[in-house]
Amino acid sequence: MSSSRLQFQLEAQAIGSKARAATFRTLHGEIKSPLFMPVGTQATVKAQTPESLHASGSQILLANTYHLLLRPGPEVFQKLGGIHRFMDWPGSVLTDSGGYQIFSLPHSRSMTEEGAVFQSYVDGKRILLSPELSIQTQRAIGSDIMMVLDQCIPSTADEKTARAALQVTQRWAVRSLAAREDSQQSMFGIVQGALYPHLRRESAEGLMQIEFDGFAIGGLAVGEKKNEREDVCELTAALLPQDRPRYLMGVGTPLDVLEAVHRGVDMFDCIIPTQVAKRGSCFTSRGMVELRRSVYKFSEDRLDPACTCPVCARHSRAYLHHLTKTQEPLGWQLVGQHNIHFYHQLMREIRQSILEDRFLPLYREKREILSIEDIDHPVSHPKRNASKPRHAGDYELHGDPPAIRHISSGRTISTTVQIDPARESQLIQLLRQPADAPPLIVWDMDIGAAAAAMSVILTYEAEAAKGPVRPLHLVSFTDDLAPLRLALSHKRHFPYLRHGAADTLALRGAWESRYCIGLKWTLVNGCGEDMRAQAPGPPEVVLGEMK
Repeated sequence: MSSSRLQFQLEAQAIGSKARAATFRTLHGEIKSPLFMPVGTQATVKAQTPESLHASGSQILLANTYHLLLRPGPEVFQKLGGIHRFMDWPGSVLTDSGGYQIFSLPHSRSMTEEGAVFQSYVDGKRILLSPELSIQTQRAIGSDIMMVLDQCIPSTADEKTARAALQVTQRWAVRSLAAREDSQQSMFGIVQGALYPHLRRESAEGLMQIEFDGFAIGGLAVGEKKNEREDVCELTAALLPQDRPRYLMGVGTPLDVLEAVHRGVDMFDCIIPTQVAKRGSCFTSRGMVELRRSVYKFSEDRLDPACTCPVCARHSRAYLHHLTKTQEPLGWQLVGQHNIHFYHQLMREIRQSILEDRFLPLYREKREILSIEDIDHPVSHPKRNASKPRHAGDYELHGDPPAIRHISSGRTISTTVQIDPARESQLIQLLRQPADAPPLIVWDMDIGAAAAAMSVILTYEAEAAKGPVRPLHLVSFTDDLAPLRLALSHKRHFPYLRHGAADTLALRGAWESRYCIGLKWTLVNGCGEDMRAQAPGPPEVVLGEMK
């Protein structure tokens, strides 16, 4: 591929991760990634001013081509000199193409090869949103980065539907680039393919034959499960060129963003920071804070003691609680300002950790904080906790501190996250082979309460933080999920199960989890030679004995 108009420069990639730090240049200045883009659908980020967005560290704002086409219309941008002058914004702007509206308004449009026919919500007129009209509108808006028109479908669509949408998107991408003509604006292609790896690969390979300045991962956060999104994100990012920005569209929470950076993504957008702010929900270094709760009525504390934003410097939780309860617009504005600052600060910390080669420790620290609710005033659910069963199958919670005991035999299930030192030394030695070696296959002959499996995962993470390691495929066997189900329902007694890998457990027979880069964890629900024959092998490390 030829050089990008964005002059993309990869500065660093974290060891043991796909996380990247880079810089690139738009028509309005230098951009440092990874970065989050606040969503300004109607040429405004809801309840925010350009001054507050700039002060918080916003580098790029996202605007919506479909809505700006209908109101105020491209002629307004042409007359007034583009969106930057129109909204008095000195930074960069990315415009989406209107493709998401093709997905989100299924009852208000019809699809043809030419484009999507919509009925305007402004005056009722029918409009053909073609690739050419989308790009002409984006040219008039004057954004720094334009997106090709794509057909977005539910991520859970069947393969036939996904392939058809992919092929339409491919043809529209060619037409979109041709419609750019001599404009100096950059343009991104959008990879589609739903949850089908071979379709994602086909889409990426086709788009990389076209001279785009960057690539987006589309068609996610539209119906799939969290682990499915992360798997497809990791797969797709790895298919895209190293010398172009990678943009995950419409994602997500701070934890979603952290996980996607870990998988090689550079750019993000989402309405969440301002959307949840309207109801008083705040992202903080002390977990998610819900300002509607009466516990804050008399609180003089700052919203987040670790935050440097103007909201935290000036206003108490009591005042923000009052604004939220009375639905005052100022409350939405102030909480939204804090949330946007929180996102940008997270991205700055992530970037610095990549540059200093300490991303994996930061990743582990942040994913614990970002996944929990208010640390200082936790929400209690006494009825739900009281109803948690202390028995599952032939197993029970027994003793103080509690252990998991097999009732019939009296045998206690191990919940100690530690493997034999000699076996651990062997595991480390095998992991330290070249990173491009075949996956190291470890068989865990009885998952029990997952203590041995988690010890293998923690060893893998520790070694990956030190330098490149070969991939790991952990295979756990069981013929009885009862002790694991019991342990998972009482995580406060077994804190190792709060780890992200354990959070992905879907106890419905056989499952696979790709919690971490290079790590695959498979459960085979059954024992004996018949089940062992179905598992990947042969193993290089075996934990325990087959029951």
